[in-house]
Amino acid sequence: MNRPLLFLDVDGPLNPYAAKPERRPDGYTTLRVPRDDARRDDRGMSSRRRPLRVWLNPEHGRTLLQLGFELCWATTWMDDANRWIAPVLGLPELPFVDFGDVLLRERPDGVHWKTGPLVDYAGGRPFAWVDDEQSELDQTYVTAHHQGPELLHHVNPRIGIRENDFHRLASFAQSLDTPRTTGRTPRQL
Repeated sequence: MNRPLLFLDVDGPLNPYAAKPERRPDGYTTLRVPRDDARRDDRGMSSRRRPLRVWLNPEHGRTLLQLGFELCWATTWMDDANRWIAPVLGLPELPFVDFGDVLLRERPDGVHWKTGPLVDYAGGRPFAWVDDEQSELDQTYVTAHHQGPELLHHVNPRIGIRENDFHRLASFAQSLDTPRTTGRTPRQL
């Protein structure tokens, strides 16, 4: 059996962007990512933008690789996560979900704009999705539209992914390998 997918968001889970800006969390390093070199203001004039501050914990890459998943970026960074995020975490180049036209486009039903594309990408394959913007509407959508086991795991963007989050993900991956004599799916465990 193929390993389950682990869809990874960057901002929130890996980059605790909502933490106090003057207090980088222990174990994290600061990365300065240039934004567009120049952008046009309202008058059509070019103006410089400050680099984006990203906090990453280099230990997280090793831990993610040991969880038993096939890792996949599920972030607005898309392929740029391979350029900026993966090297700091010690991750290889990973596949990514190309959100294309739905990128940041709000849905009228309140389901997160990532949810449909992630279900489509998984194609019935078991997956876990780590993000800081999921809701009950997303869980309901996934339950209705995805035939395989899934775990939507919310991470607080003030603290980022922690040891207990890694344990939960590992437990989910291991539950997929366990023979089920109860007839219950991992979602019900």
